[in-house]
Amino acid sequence: MSMTDPTDASLDTPDIAEDDAPSVDPAAATGEEMTAESAALADTTAPEATAEEAAADAPEVLDEDELLEEEAAPKPESPYDRPGRWFVLHTQSGYENKVKQNLEARTKSMNMEARILEVVIPLEDVVEVRNGKKVVVSKKMFPGYLLIRCFLDDDSWYVIRNTPGVTGFVGAGNKPSPLPRKDVENFLATKTEGEAEATKRSKPRLEYEMNETVRVKEGPFADFSGQIVEINADQLKLKVLVNIFGRETPVELEFSQVAKL
Repeated sequence: MSMTDPTDASLDTPDIAEDDAPSVDPAAATGEEMTAESAALADTTAPEATAEEAAADAPEVLDEDELLEEEAAPKPESPYDRPGRWFVLHTQSGYENKVKQNLEARTKSMNMEARILEVVIPLEDVVEVRNGKKVVVSKKMFPGYLLIRCFLDDDSWYVIRNTPGVTGFVGAGNKPSPLPRKDVENFLATKTEGEAEATKRSKPRLEYEMNETVRVKEGPFADFSGQIVEINADQLKLKVLVNIFGRETPVELEFSQVAKL
């Protein structure tokens, strides 16, 4: 049995004479063929859009990583995560600013900047009524108290405790207690002295609160005291339970007619 070499082209390809190939007369081309040829020629001569134009027209496509980066917006730094721990200092009421200055001056003069890091007076926006109009003012959240961030050891404790105006740390017994995260973030989520980047509360707090006891300073019930049972912030009015002849009677008063005890 003989095998045929597959590379032998002479077995598969018939010989075709050059003269036998069909010829096409260019003059015999139909109008449709010429039109197609002209259209193809026109297409090749049309200017192509540049890469910049194509990129501008293409819709912007974000990959998965970019989408995740957009969704995960950076969160502001929590004051609790700063170095050191936060403690509460008790001071003489009305001298908070002076005590803060004293602490900062002593920290610098005694080279304790690496141990005593920050002194803060927390402030909050409060709505008050002045001349019959609502006014937003900044007030101390805790009169008579400061917040201090430090690495507390014997040396830093001595410097802080012996600063003029400081009456002591807040804590159980004689042991200072650091503030938990929740309290730090709550107290320092407001505008603070010496901390311009801190954020304000979205809504100012009213000057008066429900169930607070106030003194009436104007009108027929002047010098009476009573408990707030209703607050109308839009009309700047309160309802106060005033004891009249042994009976609790609700009296409607304007903000300007009462004062804190």
